[in-house]
Amino acid sequence: MSDLPALQSQFLPPPQIEQLEPERRASHPPRILLLYGSLRERSYSRLATEEAARILQRLGAETRTFDPAGLPLPDSVSPDHPKVQELRALSLWSEGQVWCSPERHGTITGIMKAQIDWIPLEVGSVRPTQGRTLAVMQVSGGSQSFNAVNALRLLGRWMRMITIPNQSSVANAYEEFDEAGRMKPSPYYDRIVDVMEELMKFTLLTRDRADYLVDRYSERKAEGRETAGQQLGAGAMSHGATPASP
Repeated sequence: MSDLPALQSQFLPPPQIEQLEPERRASHPPRILLLYGSLRERSYSRLATEEAARILQRLGAETRTFDPAGLPLPDSVSPDHPKVQELRALSLWSEGQVWCSPERHGTITGIMKAQIDWIPLEVGSVRPTQGRTLAVMQVSGGSQSFNAVNALRLLGRWMRMITIPNQSSVANAYEEFDEAGRMKPSPYYDRIVDVMEELMKFTLLTRDRADYLVDRYSERKAEGRETAGQQLGAGAMSHGATPASP
């Protein structure tokens, strides 16, 4: 049973705990990108995202929130479109992300999906999402549901992101925000605080280790690399240029 004839062992060294200790530790605040999934003037997913950003800033993060207004449908224009370039640059800048969608017809909105679809798995050797942390949230117009966050989890896994265990689902969202758009005290608000705190901890834990964590046998084999832990595109997290605030 120990015979592995299909395995090319030179590309599969045993994982070493020493390699989980980063050669250097980033000193800048964690960089978190927030996406929301509605263009309504009073968008509850946007309001929830704004609350999340305030909490993240309180915890020491640097945040950017992408405005999806004007983002074309996927494949309807060239990726050179300014809004697409803005979104992709923000994804490369980020070390963690927050995705918040309304639930529509039992799943996420087209606005939310379009943003995710415009972020490719790979551009050359750069992977705009791989190894980044992700927190998922949803707002609902009715009773509490988890359809949207479940869909976002599936997408986060597909985009090779480290999706944290906790999540937020705000039911009857129209009752949870005051006239100024601020979220009222409630267990729903407390859950968002919990989720953002967990996202920060996971981001601090993984951002300096992401290159090693996502370095795969199949990719080393395809590239002929025998050294585990060689930097991949996720290294753009720490070295990419910081885009202007949207």
